[in-house]
Amino acid sequence: MTVIEEIVARRSVREYAVRPVEEEKLARVLEAGRLAPTARNQQGWRILVVTDPALKERLIDEASPHQPFLKQAPLLLAACALNPSYVMRCGHPAYLIDLAIVLDHISLQAVREGLGTCWIGSFDEEKAKSVLRVPEAVRIVELMSLGYPGRLPAARERKPVEELYRRGAW
Repeated sequence: MTVIEEIVARRSVREYAVRPVEEEKLARVLEAGRLAPTARNQQGWRILVVTDPALKERLIDEASPHQPFLKQAPLLLAACALNPSYVMRCGHPAYLIDLAIVLDHISLQAVREGLGTCWIGSFDEEKAKSVLRVPEAVRIVELMSLGYPGRLPAARERKPVEELYRRGAW
């Protein structure tokens, strides 16, 4: 599979098979995230890999109760920013961009491994931090489910290239 094929094949998986993720596959998925570029190569992030069923259930029940499908996934990732106050020269906070790149690398490698993911931005950060004992100064930016898809949803329609890209100035 080429990178573009993995991009085309990626879906937001909301149904997972009852099957654990092999450690060697998880290691490759996490390595893909580790290799992601970050602002000034600070690598100011950490991913909490939540595999304990009781902790995972508590995290979902308390921080994202309206997403019960997450309980099907064998593991959840909590993407954490260590330095949320760092702002790039362009005026944007680096941590949001850095972690988006990390999670995108993770989601694409997951496709290569036959796994599925779903980006979860609908959660209560303070409750998630409490459950996962995340220090106050650290931000949880995103959660992501990971596991073998029980069902792959159909591709969603995308706008045409001509509508999305312009050459030169606006």
